[in-house]
Amino acid sequence: MSSLSKTIPSSSPPPGPDTSDGAAERRLREAEDRLREAIEDLQRRQRRAHAIYPPCEHVDDSCVANAIGNLCQSFLLSYGVRVGIGILLRAFKLAKKQSYSSLLDLKQLVSEKDLIVREEACRIGLFFGGFTGSYHALRCLLRKLRKKETPLNAILAGSVAGLSILALDDSNRRRTLALYLLARLAQCSYNSAKSKNKFHLWGSHWGHGDSLLFALACAQVMYAFVMRPESLPKSYQDFIQKTGPVAEPVYRAVRESCRRSPVDVASLSAYLSSKGKSDTAKLDEFPSIIPCSIIHPDTNSCVAHNANAASSTFKKTFPLYFSLTFVPFVVLHLQKVYLSVNFNYDLFIYFAVLYHVFNCSFIVCFSVYHAL
Repeated sequence: MSSLSKTIPSSSPPPGPDTSDGAAERRLREAEDRLREAIEDLQRRQRRAHAIYPPCEHVDDSCVANAIGNLCQSFLLSYGVRVGIGILLRAFKLAKKQSYSSLLDLKQLVSEKDLIVREEACRIGLFFGGFTGSYHALRCLLRKLRKKETPLNAILAGSVAGLSILALDDSNRRRTLALYLLARLAQCSYNSAKSKNKFHLWGSHWGHGDSLLFALACAQVMYAFVMRPESLPKSYQDFIQKTGPVAEPVYRAVRESCRRSPVDVASLSAYLSSKGKSDTAKLDEFPSIIPCSIIHPDTNSCVAHNANAASSTFKKTFPLYFSLTFVPFVVLHLQKVYLSVNFNYDLFIYFAVLYHVFNCSFIVCFSVYHAL
């Protein structure tokens, strides 16, 4: 009986045409993948056998075309960012003068008489474009000469490409940019060492360690501004002075008072006279402290002074920082902004305003502590 049951054919239906076609197609794809892997493996073996240099990342373009393309792209992006910032700042300036009709007049908005950014924009474009173009070209050249791809290629290419900073004619700007990149190099080295558990600063694992580091850095900068202004770049020193609510003669008097040096009474008297305060009887050559009546002669209330400082700081810095935030974002993400129908501009403006509120709060807190 058992032998008879074995000879009876199975009653299961034969596989349908759809099932057999799907299996055949799947086997065909697997065969194509194996063939592709075999070809790639054969090419790798041939390169090792004939000492051919490793392939570049730009498969569709030649090395020269890739370098020129990166140069042109970086040049146009940086040029557009600088010109866009200049136009937006010019628009804020016209709006501040309540000349709203001139915003539609291109002669007043982008005239070379009032908007002198052409040479500077070209130099910035040459700097960024020259750096990216020469960097990619040198990496391809080193890859072919050394017949291998190592981190040393990137280091050598970046070092030589850094000479594109000579496109900037201002030596102070070159020095500032070099110091900024040096700080970024230290940050990258520290992050790399920390990620590999080789080295980390004490307290870096704290929840708000970055805030503590920012506070310490701000303390050092503001101390240098008040007590050692010669240690700061002149442009940065002037920016803090114009943004802050305290005049330069008052800071000089505070510095001399802290050093137990004689205060320049004539300079303070001239400053108070310009503010309509002609009473100089209270001025002393060796004061124990600079009173609030000299720090903010426009008002007798420290609260009103800080409120005015916050308002004036917001009005001064909002056009600049909004332009520096908005224009690069739009230029660098132009396609995404253009194609995205649901792009949230309100959220972007909210974060821009929040950033400026932070700046104003910083100025007010510094003024309050300075008065205390």
